[in-house]
Amino acid sequence: MSRSSLSSIVLLSLFVFATLILGSESQGNFFDNFDITFGGNERAKILNGGQQLTLSLDKNSGSGFRSKKEYLFGRIDMQMKLVPGNSAGTVTTFYLSSEGPNHDEIDFEFLGNVSGQPYTVHTNVFSQGKGNREQQFHLWFDPTKAFHTYSIVWNRQRIIFLVDNIPIRVFHNMESMGVPFPTNQPMRIYSSLWNADDWATQGGLVKTDWSQAPFTASYRNFKANACIWSGTQSSCAATTTNSLQDGAWQDQNLDAAGRNRIRWVQSKFMVYNYCTDLKRFPRIPPECKRSRFL
Repeated sequence: MSRSSLSSIVLLSLFVFATLILGSESQGNFFDNFDITFGGNERAKILNGGQQLTLSLDKNSGSGFRSKKEYLFGRIDMQMKLVPGNSAGTVTTFYLSSEGPNHDEIDFEFLGNVSGQPYTVHTNVFSQGKGNREQQFHLWFDPTKAFHTYSIVWNRQRIIFLVDNIPIRVFHNMESMGVPFPTNQPMRIYSSLWNADDWATQGGLVKTDWSQAPFTASYRNFKANACIWSGTQSSCAATTTNSLQDGAWQDQNLDAAGRNRIRWVQSKFMVYNYCTDLKRFPRIPPECKRSRFL
């Protein structure tokens, strides 16, 4: 065997080893990565050879899907185009969740509105079954006209919510202060489209107009650069520091540009923050005492 051939084999072996240690990347095909959970094939449709998925809602049922795999830390990206027109009463979701009464969950929920009025992006973080950490935003674009990328970065230090790679929210790991943080429950990716007109639009004052049904949301370009949970262990080594570009999520934080962007979003587009809701929380939750921009 020539020296060049031996070198090639060594490099290939190192690449395979690094992939196993640093995690795994799933991309693209909805047939390969997801199962329909409710609504049936007539409402949840995988199209274009698995490259696109649509969810529909009518008066009889909504629809949803979930990932075949579980993940324990990672970056999850999904491109979505939300229900157009009069979407009042509808909720479209994209989130991570474990199972059980003490579950962990990281939420994007998109609350519909009457035609011409903005969607509300509802975010929340559950840990050990406890949520009540809502922050809500309007968007700086119409999310029904084109696909936009919604991302969750989840590492041991923090959770970052991003829209088109612009951070809108950071939730830090503050277990040292007694604040639960999702660290040990593997989660699946979920999405759904359902009727929630008892609360979703203007506190439930505006009901779903079923004459506009079916309501349809679209998904494409799913990507999970994440640690896959096999039932007993993760595909990532917890003590490994990933220096490769696609592993930047493992210690991702906000740089100066990111801090400027999140300040812009939260000053211009935030419409609710549990940290400032003194009626619900007369005592400020401990995680709210840290700057959300750090």
